[in-house]
Amino acid sequence: MSSRLGGIALALAAAVAPVAAQPAPQPRLPNVTVLATGGTIAGTGASSTTTVGYKAATLGVDALIAAVPELAKVARISGEQVFQIASENMTPAHWLKLAKRVNELLARDDVDGIVITHGTDTLEETAYFLDLVVKSSKPVVLVGAMRPATALSADGPMNLLNAVALAASAESAGRGVMVCLNDQINAARDVTKTDTSSLGTFQTPELGMLGVMEAGRPVFYRAPIRAHTTETAFDVSGIEELPKVGIVLAYAGSGRVGIDAMVAAGMRGIVHAGTGNGSLSNDAKAALVEARAKGIVVVRASRIPGGAVARNGEADDDALDFVVADNLSPQKARVLLTLALTRTTDTKEIQAMFRRY
Repeated sequence: MSSRLGGIALALAAAVAPVAAQPAPQPRLPNVTVLATGGTIAGTGASSTTTVGYKAATLGVDALIAAVPELAKVARISGEQVFQIASENMTPAHWLKLAKRVNELLARDDVDGIVITHGTDTLEETAYFLDLVVKSSKPVVLVGAMRPATALSADGPMNLLNAVALAASAESAGRGVMVCLNDQINAARDVTKTDTSSLGTFQTPELGMLGVMEAGRPVFYRAPIRAHTTETAFDVSGIEELPKVGIVLAYAGSGRVGIDAMVAAGMRGIVHAGTGNGSLSNDAKAALVEARAKGIVVVRASRIPGGAVARNGEADDDALDFVVADNLSPQKARVLLTLALTRTTDTKEIQAMFRRY
């Protein structure tokens, strides 16, 4: 009898014994594609102390990814080498190819975000172009480095890790194309390179950064207001060549030589980086009036790094049929004018674009 009771007790104990804890299911990591274009982040130097005079764009995307094994904890990574160039060699033809590939990838269900490694010299221009033509709310992040991969204190690996974490975050969706270096997150439209060699070179001096990377996650403080990505009118899917647009820098005694050269080169648009509030010298004004009479769209910008160019301020833009660049830098104004000319040559419509984007 006692043995029978003992068996019952054992059975009851087994029935009420806590079930062994099962390991919690791991959340699915986002799929992030790294598109490599070259630049300093893929550069190598003669020694570990070489931070100038190095050779850009020597390492491939696989090497960049392999150098940061921590990426595997943040996202499921795939890599693709789109170009292998120093970014001073970036052209509108490169922009078109890159933009089309980005849109192709973002249209796929198995791609949650994209990181683009890029040289810092023209990174802000590529970023703004993509900000205007990417047709997805999924995160797109541009990243670079100020020191080559072989440097003792290379900034590329941490920048890449942060960029992937930013692209992998659900909080990043719908914020337009972003630039992530030195733990800061900046909007493509507003960011600019401010220093030739500092690790903190990418800044948004007037409007401020969007946020920061904190312990591997983005912390946002503001959102971009100007229309971007899915809200723009620009579609480059069927475009094989972009309109030619040039920039002319004003300086004391610059005259009209640069403007005339742009006209002779067949530019469809000219951005005049004027002094002060987009001021025009007498010679420059005469040359730009002639250019406009030939159908070339003229945008008045400023070489000053801050402030907006006032319409009908330093020139009678209504009478001259000119466009003003708002607060876009000359290089960003060129990007927008290039895309505007794929849609229209009407200066009123183009001016509206400069107010909207």
